[in-house]
Amino acid sequence: METLLPLLGFAIAASVTPGPNTLMVAAMAARGGARAPLPAMLGISAGFVVLLLVVALGLAAPLAASPMAQSAMRWVGAGWLLWLAFRIGTAPPPAPGAPARVMGFWAAAAFQWVNPKAWLVGLAATAAFSVPGEGALAGGLRIALAFGVVSLPCLAVWVALGLGAGRALRMPRAWRVFNAAMGLLLAASLLPLLG
Repeated sequence: METLLPLLGFAIAASVTPGPNTLMVAAMAARGGARAPLPAMLGISAGFVVLLLVVALGLAAPLAASPMAQSAMRWVGAGWLLWLAFRIGTAPPPAPGAPARVMGFWAAAAFQWVNPKAWLVGLAATAAFSVPGEGALAGGLRIALAFGVVSLPCLAVWVALGLGAGRALRMPRAWRVFNAAMGLLLAASLLPLLG
């Protein structure tokens, strides 16, 4: 129980800081409103909770032991993030009344498995907050529950930022600049993860 507050603090810090997930939901909210990113938010949360359980149960050990597998995952994740950054960065201004194109639940959940930040946070949380003598399943559930509790409120902060940006952007040129900035930020989020 003495690790609960530090674990929650770590979960909040890891979940609210800029990264691929937060930037994607902000961009979705800016373009499509408050409801547009909801399926992706649920998918991000569920996918990451499952990833945490897999890491905590040691099922990621073969990945940790294989530099080739780590490298392959890193490059697949980087490729997907760059593709998303390109799609966001080159998106045209939203047409009035047109539905926003968003990432759905399953795509967002699957994205966690190639998201380098998700793996780094999952490995760090498991290493830092596992309690000696606690079973892997119990520890994994405790860590996953902490992230599950904080992930949606943390993503909601970025939805609010996206909504504010969406309201402020009135001209097509401003939308193009916003989209380009979001795409560049998403691509830049790879730098610390790949270094």
